[in-house]
Amino acid sequence: MKNLMLASTITIFALSTSAHAHGEKPHARKFSEQQLSENHAFGKAGDPLKATRNVAVDMSDRMRFSPDSLTLREGETVKFIVKNSGKLMHEFVLGTMNELVKHAEMMKKFPGMEHEEPFMAHVAPGKTETIVWQFSKPGKFHFGCLLPGHFEAGMVGKINVTTR
Repeated sequence: MKNLMLASTITIFALSTSAHAHGEKPHARKFSEQQLSENHAFGKAGDPLKATRNVAVDMSDRMRFSPDSLTLREGETVKFIVKNSGKLMHEFVLGTMNELVKHAEMMKKFPGMEHEEPFMAHVAPGKTETIVWQFSKPGKFHFGCLLPGHFEAGMVGKINVTTR
């Protein structure tokens, strides 16, 4: 009985102190200069002091975002205030549909992968995170939760960036 209790205690300790998989822990939101200055097809990290618009986005365990469609202007710097109102971990990742699909497939193959970028927020249940993003080009972009099964269940939204 003592051995069983000791084994259980060691297992619980090991699980609680082991490296967490992508999306299972709150992440420090610190980025390198390269990450902050990198241009993507859908824009670049924005300066929080230059945000011209706040957009509240709610994520739920119904595997949906609210709102799930946005229209923004080219050059606009947006502060996304992303709340997880569910009981499951969710994430908000900006990108082109092609990039999101590739990333979602990679997440299925490597669910323990850890990474952090200025265009993604991993949000624990009941918590809120922010992303500040400048949409420097017009086009059709998306956001999604790329945790395995969430994207496939329809947890994706659209962003239409219009010309100035």
